[in-house]
Amino acid sequence: MPVQITIRGVPEEVRDTLAARAALKRQSMQEYLRAELVRMAERPTLDSWLDEVRRRKDAAGTSIATSEILDARDADRR
Repeated sequence: MPVQITIRGVPEEVRDTLAARAALKRQSMQEYLRAELVRMAERPTLDSWLDEVRRRKDAAGTSIATSEILDARDADRR
């Protein structure tokens, strides 16, 4: 069952920016914010994503030196 969420103290400039973004998508502010909240909730947080990357790296037991990564990057630019 859907719930109501109220957010107080939103700066006027933030509200105006969000309203403009909603208008560009031809959505009401409620539709726009609901979609953004769903999108945010579907993605992992940066911390949880980094934890998962570290876990997988540790499980693989491999390591690449920073200099090797930078050399490979720079080789593509030549």
